[in-house]
Amino acid sequence: MTNLTRSAVPQAARNRSQSFQSALQRAHGFYQRKAARLLFRRPLLIRTDRPLISFTFDDFPRSALHVGGETLARFDVAGTYYVSLGMAGSVTETGEQFVMADLPMLLERGHELGCHTYSHCHSWRTDPVKFEDEVVRNQLALSALGSVKFKTLSYPIAPPRPLTKLRMARHFSACRGGGQTLNTGVADLNHLRAFFLEKSANNLQVIKDLISENARERGWLILATHDVAAAPTPYGVTPGFFEAVVRSAVDSGARILPVVQAVEVLKNSNPSGQ
Repeated sequence: MTNLTRSAVPQAARNRSQSFQSALQRAHGFYQRKAARLLFRRPLLIRTDRPLISFTFDDFPRSALHVGGETLARFDVAGTYYVSLGMAGSVTETGEQFVMADLPMLLERGHELGCHTYSHCHSWRTDPVKFEDEVVRNQLALSALGSVKFKTLSYPIAPPRPLTKLRMARHFSACRGGGQTLNTGVADLNHLRAFFLEKSANNLQVIKDLISENARERGWLILATHDVAAAPTPYGVTPGFFEAVVRSAVDSGARILPVVQAVEVLKNSNPSGQ
């Protein structure tokens, strides 16, 4: 065997191993998404005369409030900010995080404050009992603001375990995930779909098309991101991009509401109480 042949053998083995690992990761991701989507559902009929759109921010970075929030205010609409109170005052991969003084300002401006667990724990890797403890801890930390209660949740990082979904139904009127699509037909209040803007930050037309589809379907489109900055992290968008999305949402004729208010609108429009 030549030196070239001998060196090629380990490389070929490494390539096969990497291909196997990649296939295994894809299979695991498929299982996570399917399990989160199909088990322990809490049905909500999406039936409304006007389409709905909600703007949501995860973690949340200060720029989401002081830049993104200012953009929403110019259009006279409000959003939902999902907060991990254990991250207050820190700097993370999504930028400089909120400080506690931001929270009363957020509420005064009509935004919803939602739960994102206390420590931003991984929704799939975290044991459901531990995940519930994190939610309770986040609510206890919020008691510094008085009687304010979290009413909706955003799952951090990944789809939730099925038993996590079941436990979260005890605490929240709705829980949001990802999925890169809108909510139509019968949605799942334990795992609402959302579209992360940063995944199409180089193609505004994709988002405009989705907003148009939401208008045709009279559905509920939940848009999500993290920071809104001139030099955003990989998890955020620029102010100009965000403003263009908000303008497109307003021009579509949709009602733009925080998540908790959109849930109430849909429940009230459904006499069966589904």
